[in-house]
Amino acid sequence: MRLDKQQRKPEWLRKKISFSAQKDMDQLLNENGIHTICQEAKCPNISECFAAKTATFLILGGICTRRCTYCNVTTGAPDPVNQKEIDQVTDAVKQLGLKFVVITSPARDDLKDGGAQQFYEVTQNVINTIPGTQVELLVPDFLGNMDSIKTVANSGAVIVGHNMETVPRLYNIRKASNYQRSLEVLREIKNYAPEDVKTKSAIMVGLGETQDEVIQVMKDLLAVGCKLLSIGQYLAPSNEYEKVVEYVTPQQFDEYKKIALEMGFEYVHASPYARSSYMAHEYVM
Repeated sequence: MRLDKQQRKPEWLRKKISFSAQKDMDQLLNENGIHTICQEAKCPNISECFAAKTATFLILGGICTRRCTYCNVTTGAPDPVNQKEIDQVTDAVKQLGLKFVVITSPARDDLKDGGAQQFYEVTQNVINTIPGTQVELLVPDFLGNMDSIKTVANSGAVIVGHNMETVPRLYNIRKASNYQRSLEVLREIKNYAPEDVKTKSAIMVGLGETQDEVIQVMKDLLAVGCKLLSIGQYLAPSNEYEKVVEYVTPQQFDEYKKIALEMGFEYVHASPYARSSYMAHEYVM
């Protein structure tokens, strides 16, 4: 569904928001002094996930060192690493009674290890303090630093993800990023992690990519051992960001899921509102 200039969102993208659930979760997180990517990136699933008392925790602060033209996370000079957040995240997980937790961060190119050690410490603290809780990590590319990749691969997380975000032709929207480097990050996570750790990635559609280009990304992911995939509609946070070229239909998402599963992916979320951390626990069921 290609867009005319004044075209409104189609019916399948008009999601109802439960403000009361969001308010309650915001209060709990603010009291703990921690961030979620749900809030920072204005995720369209925020009220749904908050109503279920699930969230993706954003460590290493809420300021990113990169300025990707599709992402709503604040760009600037980040604050120093807050060691208190190791316990703060664990305390929030415990209060919420979560059994599956996603932990992510903005890009921290100002840090020698890109924040990898903090990912490790937070993960270890959660799984050692709250037995039975599983952790998924969604990591930046660490500028290809192999020591950082080894650290997160052996953190104790059951899934370590890194998002490709889009097709190679459109990679100019990912500042300071590189398509091949992101593939190598996923390859090396798989190489260095224990055998039972899975890798995961996500892409946005609706930016002008073709079906053939999306399928090529799928092939590239399988070639580096990544078999968990999320495909969702790109939605511009405001007029200052990349424009939506197309509202991809639910039928096309179904087609992408069918193709991916037939190609060999083990689990795929493909829908207009799918995001890399949406219903994350389902990937390990």
